[in-house]
Amino acid sequence: MESNNNKDIESNDNVTSDSKGVLITEVSEVTEYVTPQEIVREVSKDEIEESMRELKPREGKAVLVGPNKLTRFEKARIVGARALQLSLGAPPLVVVSDNLIDSIKLAEYELDKKVLPISVRRVLPDGKYQNIPITWLLD
Repeated sequence: MESNNNKDIESNDNVTSDSKGVLITEVSEVTEYVTPQEIVREVSKDEIEESMRELKPREGKAVLVGPNKLTRFEKARIVGARALQLSLGAPPLVVVSDNLIDSIKLAEYELDKKVLPISVRRVLPDGKYQNIPITWLLD
């Protein structure tokens, strides 16, 4: 009992039906399997730079992307990265007092004193970005 209701089955395929009315077909052609690695292509540095464009303020210190303050996520990332550097033996950028023995507290103190030479890159969905020194965001 063959049914022609299924439009996906071509007429030259060997189609049979079992006792419950389920269509069974034999595959006449095997499609080649392509791995994702074969699809990925090499991307040049010029293509990446073309898709990313830096926004530069026309005058003074203007934050064009995002809020004018350092967000809590950016602060956490900066303090965490600096605390890791300090715990691995990097020299502190401020005079260390006796009460600053924790690398996280010392990193927060350096951030508050605006001595960290770090910029935050804020990226828009269209690829435009702005590199903002953290001193602009701490004012």
